[in-house]
Amino acid sequence: MNTFNVPTRENVSENNQAIFDNLNKALGFVPNLYATYANSDTALENYLNFSNAKTSLSAKEKEVVNLAVSQVNNCIYCLSAHTAIGKMNGFNDDQILELRTGKASFDTKLDALARLARNITENRGNTDQDVLDNYFEAGYTKANLIDTISLVGDKTISNYIHSTTKVPVDFPVAPSLEDVLV
Repeated sequence: MNTFNVPTRENVSENNQAIFDNLNKALGFVPNLYATYANSDTALENYLNFSNAKTSLSAKEKEVVNLAVSQVNNCIYCLSAHTAIGKMNGFNDDQILELRTGKASFDTKLDALARLARNITENRGNTDQDVLDNYFEAGYTKANLIDTISLVGDKTISNYIHSTTKVPVDFPVAPSLEDVLV
């Protein structure tokens, strides 16, 4: 069995070492999942460029998508990271749990976004028309749709990397929905 250890700065390419240095300056640490991307000489830079690219979605809207997608894909690493980031973007614990279910009863527009993100992920892009219609009726545009689908893909990549490598979660671990919604 091949085990994935989290690479350290000394274990990665010079290019990735520079990225590690920048992450340490910006975040105070290199998240284990980002370090895992650095097993490739190019994947970490490519991922960060894609993940940090301009989008029509706000930071808060991005977290709605990240939480809904990560729940569908059952990625404890990304659920934990985006629970912390969601709180930094103004969501409370109850809202974060609800967003993970693909709903947002506290905000009609975010509800349409959460439902769409969940539906796209569950149906592998074969989006239900009523969910899509609701998204547009809530005020989102075709540009927002393309950015939402791109974000679903972005988050799915990280979900799959963690699900395959199972590197340790280095954020406070998010509770399972079953434990809190019972």
